[in-house]
Amino acid sequence: MERKAGSIKYFAVLIGLLRDRQGFLDEVRQGIRIPSKIISLLVCSSIFIAIYGTIIGSSHSWMQAVSSAVKLPALYLITLLICLPTLFFSNIIFGSKRSFGQHFILVLTAVAVTSVLLFSFAPITLFFLLTTNNYQFILVLNVLIFAITGFIGISALYQAANIVIEQEDDGSKTRRRILQSWLFLYAFVGSQLGWTLRPFFGSPMQPFQLFREREGNFYLGVMKAIGYLLGLN
Repeated sequence: MERKAGSIKYFAVLIGLLRDRQGFLDEVRQGIRIPSKIISLLVCSSIFIAIYGTIIGSSHSWMQAVSSAVKLPALYLITLLICLPTLFFSNIIFGSKRSFGQHFILVLTAVAVTSVLLFSFAPITLFFLLTTNNYQFILVLNVLIFAITGFIGISALYQAANIVIEQEDDGSKTRRRILQSWLFLYAFVGSQLGWTLRPFFGSPMQPFQLFREREGNFYLGVMKAIGYLLGLN
């Protein structure tokens, strides 16, 4: 019973972020219940992203489904851990007084929003997995879904940062530029890390692989898949 109540509490924090973002961010700015917010968003985001990972991996095998359910949440969280120190220390150098926990939860808002959107796209992805066997089409479709959800998540982060991180002093313009540059870094690291952790779908022409050999990069892989669909390869 206590475990069930705890789970409900976690999702209540996420719903609070989605329904009343201003109020949620005001509490973050004031440093209210930061640890509990971090734990709640981590748990909820991991669950939603793991569900999506299970769906895309199930197109290959149950082993790929389990692997993707673990690797996809890891992709988002590892990207966060790699990039967060850069954002935190850059802001501190230029006058920000926000704590590491406040910066952490800011980036988690992007992951949380992205996870909810991925969960909402899950029925669409499942539909196409059940109605087509074209691996390249499924690959490109999901790249688009990840791009759309990631863009919305990053936009949410940018708006949140403008509320939580001080913008009234002399260093505000510099910190805003730092944030804008950091968002590109975050997207770049995430896409390349996703390429490193692949496969998430699993090629129907190959047996289950936990990881593939490191070759090329994410952008070349996407161009190759698009070229295949257009008959250029």
